[in-house]
Parts: sequence; structure tokens; C-alpha cells
Amino acid sequence: MAGVPVAYQGNTSAAVAEWLNKGDNAWQLTAATLVGLQSFPGLVVLYGGVVKKKWAVNSAFMALYAFAAVWICWVTWAYNMSFGDRLLPLWGKARPALNQALLVGPADLPATAHYRADGSLETPALEPYYPMATVVYFQCVFAAITLILLAGSLLGRMSFLAWMLFVPLWLTFSYTVGAFSVWGGGFLFHWGVIDYCGGYVIHLSAGFAGFTAAYWVGPRAKRDRERFPPNNILFTLTGAGLLWMGWAGFNGGGPYAANVVASISVVNTNICAAMSLIVWTCLDVVFFKKPSVVGAVQGMITGLVCITPGAGLVQGWAAIVMGVLAGSIPWYTMMILHKRSKILMHVDDTLGVIHTHGVAGLLGGLLTGLFAEPTLCNLFLPVTNSRGAFYGGVGGAQFGKQLAGALFIIGWNVAVTSVICVAINAVVPLRMPEEQLEVGDDAVHGEEAYALWGDGELYDATKHGADDTEHGAHGLSSAVAPVSTPN
Repeated sequence: MAGVPVAYQGNTSAAVAEWLNKGDNAWQLTAATLVGLQSFPGLVVLYGGVVKKKWAVNSAFMALYAFAAVWICWVTWAYNMSFGDRLLPLWGKARPALNQALLVGPADLPATAHYRADGSLETPALEPYYPMATVVYFQCVFAAITLILLAGSLLGRMSFLAWMLFVPLWLTFSYTVGAFSVWGGGFLFHWGVIDYCGGYVIHLSAGFAGFTAAYWVGPRAKRDRERFPPNNILFTLTGAGLLWMGWAGFNGGGPYAANVVASISVVNTNICAAMSLIVWTCLDVVFFKKPSVVGAVQGMITGLVCITPGAGLVQGWAAIVMGVLAGSIPWYTMMILHKRSKILMHVDDTLGVIHTHGVAGLLGGLLTGLFAEPTLCNLFLPVTNSRGAFYGGVGGAQFGKQLAGALFIIGWNVAVTSVICVAINAVVPLRMPEEQLEVGDDAVHGEEAYALWGDGELYDATKHGADDTEHGAHGLSSAVAPVSTPN
């Protein structure tokens, strides 16, 4: 240790082990916290602002509940199903991640050692230079945000009790399979499917699972589906800002270290998001003659989602190309194709998650199969000599792997989400009763987002005061009837 400053030495105290890299640990904890902030308050605020006033509390609460529930499930059984010892080619062994010796010991993802066809070791198992507790934290916030993104398809009508059951079931039987298969050392990981930081595991899963769940839950009330204006666009922008800035942790934490891959991934993330936002806004201006703020947020999200599968693996020019496509293809599917497709019109996907995350995640994964740069791939991927089709060689096969991996994730999520929804519906209704759908937050939670009397709020003379109107004449008995006001 001669010549090494004391601050960078190991064994300086009982809490600083020889294997601990303080810089990596500090960055990974920061990255995890940034991703956590994307969910709470990020998506909590975004959902609360982008929906109709009568659903602001319910929408925000669905996100908050999912964040809390995932934490308990994650440390109790789901972490090791996603990143622990192999049970099946697509699943890890369920066990708690609560033991002190495990959490303060060196991090280890045991199933990620990659072997050549002859059985010789090609790439050792991932062993970041920080405690296992840091990995458990980092991966937990990724699991949580996936459920919250999925919730965007179900806002404005799913029974909250059904949602409370759905979160642990979907995490256990759907998310853990995708995470282990692609990241934790499962069959897609070893086959060489590339998902740098969640284009498939998180966004493709959330998009198609959300769309499937929306089919089983059923649509919003007719009045809400016809007119669903945001109640606070400034709140929506606040949440969007937390999403964009938080993506530095989302993709920057992907390599499990504060290294050069983290740096280039953050730059590529911002390039693609900015390009996609600009393209989406231009298309709105050209076709609808007005630039939409909500449209710009959607373009930002599709750019962030599209770059995620390849953020640390593509060059800057490719990030621009991906941004152009992320701002145009999901725009087309949402604004044009959606209105022409019977199934898209039939299924009420409240926030269009199938477009912003499903289509964008699939697009990003396929484009990664085209643009993944060989040198960058060798800095990060377990399968040596990986590359996109644009660079020749085995790149053509890589694109095929990306397509096959996407089809597996889509198929698994559609099937398992359907089974979960049918099972829950056998116990409790998936959809709220009509009287709650008519009123919204005040009927479901007894709480309101704003101290204003309007659409979806029960009249209560003790809150709103008696008057000479019809409601005032009825007195307190009118509190059982919803107020009909213009949207």
C-alpha cells in the first residue's frame, strides 16, 4: 500500500474492506437513488399531473404503493430469483436477501460466469467492488419502476385492492424471469442477447404486460375515455424532468462501476432523448399545427427508452439515429396506427405505455442489434467479439438474437400477465364499480388532489357550504350523489 493515499486504501477501518472500491460504491449508490427518484417522486408526480383531476390521487397512489410493495418482495424472495443461483435456465432460486453476512460481503452474481462451447471459462462471474447490499438496492429500484410504468396502462379504473395483489404476483412470476434470463445469468444472457440496462427487461415488459392487463381490466368510464385532460401540465413536466435527469443513474449505473462505459452511456442517453423530443415535437407541428407539451414529454420518454438497450454500446452518431427513429416510429404507432387498429382502439391503455415503452423498447433492442460497436461491446458484454449487424461478421446473428429475445419477453409477459389477471379476478374484481368510476378519488380514497369542488367530487355541505342551489336544498343527503359538471 506504499504510496497510496490513506483515503484510497482498504482496511482503514472495520467498515472498509480490502475489496471495497469507494468510488464505485459511491457512484452505484448514487445511481440507485437517482433511479428511485424517477419513481418517487418522479412518476408519482407525473401520473398525478397527467391524468384527469378526479384520478390524480388514485394514480399517484398506485405508483407509491408499487414502490413500497416491491421493496418488501424484493428483499424477501425476488432478488435471488432474479440474480441468485440458477434454478432453471430462466429463473434463480428464491431466498431472502436479508442476511447480514450476505449484505455486507462482496457483491457476486453467481450465475453470470460465461463459458465457451468447449466448457472453458470465457468471462468470469460479475463481482463488483462493493457490498452485495449495493447491488440489492440498485436492482430493487429497477424492479419497482417497471411495475410503476406498467401501472400507466391501468390508470383511472383498476381496483386498488386488485392492484395490491397484482404487484407482488407480477413481480414474482414475470419480472424475475425476464431479469434472470437476460441479466442474471439465464439462457438469454449466455446466448448473447444484448440489453444494456433494461430496454427488454423493463420497458418491453412493462409495455406489453400493461397492454395485456388493460385488456383484462377493461376500459375507463366512457366519459373519461372520451375526455381525459391533464389536470396539471406543470406537475407533468416536473415528473418528466426527474425522469430525464434520473436516467443518468438508470443507464450510468449499468456497468456496475464508475468507468468509461458509464460515461458514454450517460452522454448517449441525453443525445437520444433530446433528438427524440425534437422529432416528436416537429411531427406534432407538421401534422397537428400545434406543438404539444405532453407530446414533447412522450418524445423524451421514447428516446430514453430506445437508447437504454444499447446506451453504453453505441457511438454518438448512432444515438442520434436512434433518437430520430424513437421520435418518429412510436409517434406513428400512437398518433396514426392506433386510430386505425381495432385491437389498439379496443384496449384502453390509459397513457399509451404500449407505444412509449413497448414499441420504443423493441425498437431500441433491434437497433442495438444493428449499431452495437465491437470495441464498446468488449468493454461490457460477457460474450466476446459481439457486434451489431452494421459492423459485419457475427453482427447479422446478433440482430436475430435481439429479435428472438424480444419475442420471448413479449410472449412470457402476455401469457403470465393474463394468468395473473384471471386469477385475481376470481378473488376480487379487477375493475372498480361504476359508482366509483363516476366519482373518482373522492369515492375510492376519500381524498382529493385539490381543495376545489368539481368533476368527480361528492358534494358535501360541511365542506362546500349550503346554498340555494339544488344541492343546497337537498342538504347533507346530496353527499351520496356525484356532481355533474362540464369536463
